Amino acid sequence: MCQFCVEHGEGKRWYLNAENYAYDLSSDLKRRGYVVDFIRGFPKTRATGILAGNVLSKLPRSLAQLGGDTISRNMRPNHFGQPLPIEDVEEVFRLATSITVIPCICRMHEPGKSAEEVCILVTTKPIDDVLLEGFSSYDDGPGLDDFRTITADEAMTLVRECETRGLMHSIWTFQTPFTAAICNCNLESGCMAMKLTAGYGIKMMWRGEEVATLDEEHCTRCAACKKICPFDAISAGSGRIAFHPEKCWGCGICRSACKAGAITLVDRRDVPAVAALW
Repeated sequence: MCQFCVEHGEGKRWYLNAENYAYDLSSDLKRRGYVVDFIRGFPKTRATGILAGNVLSKLPRSLAQLGGDTISRNMRPNHFGQPLPIEDVEEVFRLATSITVIPCICRMHEPGKSAEEVCILVTTKPIDDVLLEGFSSYDDGPGLDDFRTITADEAMTLVRECETRGLMHSIWTFQTPFTAAICNCNLESGCMAMKLTAGYGIKMMWRGEEVATLDEEHCTRCAACKKICPFDAISAGSGRIAFHPEKCWGCGICRSACKAGAITLVDRRDVPAVAALW
């Protein structure tokens, strides 16, 4: 299991530990302040992160790795995530007693993208007041009307629609281990975490608890999985599809794209080559 599972999961996946959702931001003023400051400062944080990625990409590999590892390590106590398959998304919705959809803050600041409502806040109590305070510094919103409270079933419908579009599901902390948001994104959407992780190799999330495997006997070689994989973990050529587990982050999007049902997810710990790769 990833480090968060060991520290915050009590023997299971950290994002399935109900205690990590049980923070009341009305009384936990430090954590509330962090969330408000995160929203208010996000445009600068995002620009700084992408600038750091650009700078590191021009350095020798050893120095770039050192810099990326430092950034990753500094983020873990505050804002860090992990891809999760759609089955686990449904489990998270069962834990959360308040589910709110908001416009995507990354797309909001990505040129040419609209702020789609694909970000889902998962908490035990509504946090509309926290959102309003955080977004109050944004000249063009969003406002209270943009925050939609939905049911778990409605949330799953949205997530399934995102999956058909090839959007990866990931879950995020706001002052670890407070678990508060599920994002649905890919590299093209402008997601900062995806840009840094998949674009620049700066790890902003743990790898998923599972990895994808291919049943070659049932594979039709259509390459739909390769086209949709966010992490370039699948190659195609000479009539063959090959999976590269060392590149797989376990999001499961390739599985949903496979009409032949030839792809499954297996526990990362059962694959020796990547059992310790997080």
